[in-house]
Amino acid sequence: MSTERLVILVSGPSGSGKSTLIARLREAEPRVGFSVSVTTRAPRGGEVDGRDYHFVDDAEFDRLLASNALLEWARVYDRRYGTPRSEVTRLHQEDRDALFDLDIVGGHNLMRHFRDVVSVFVLPPEYGALRERLVARGKDDEATIDRRLGQVASQCIGYEQYRYLVVNDDLEAAAAELIAIVRAERAATSRRLVRAERVLATFEAPHPEAPGPKPQS
Repeated sequence: MSTERLVILVSGPSGSGKSTLIARLREAEPRVGFSVSVTTRAPRGGEVDGRDYHFVDDAEFDRLLASNALLEWARVYDRRYGTPRSEVTRLHQEDRDALFDLDIVGGHNLMRHFRDVVSVFVLPPEYGALRERLVARGKDDEATIDRRLGQVASQCIGYEQYRYLVVNDDLEAAAAELIAIVRAERAATSRRLVRAERVLATFEAPHPEAPGPKPQS
């Protein structure tokens, strides 16, 4: 398992566009693998069990909690979400970065478990633009949209504890920022010490002198 593999955390309130940004990141960086969470909520349109989430009932979620199989869990909108401990191990053994899409409570819990998490918080544009975005995606009724908008501020409490902040007022620019963050983190000296030592070791061993030009007769 490579010591250079990352644990990447992306959080943000409803409608911030973090799911779209994550999709852009994974398209640009195939070595980024998605950590699949478990949830007790029902699948939304187009979601696939095992790809987007592991959809479980309350009894199964309780069993996972009792067996200490979850790194963290949180209750959101009367439903529970959790992160299986096995996901980081699985992805790193595949020599891939482990990417987590968690709300801010789950994100803070994850940062307590792992050192040097590449944490990114995604902020939506101002209120009016966010409301238009939530209406346009057609997933929720008006009451749900109003509830989500009313909770945006509380979903951002503690955002300053994240290493990076991306304001998604322009999708292309925000996606480019997220991709740049991951690429820069991969090149951090602290993550490449083993590789650097291997390179430098090749210069420490004695080397035969290169043959010089043959004398002319």
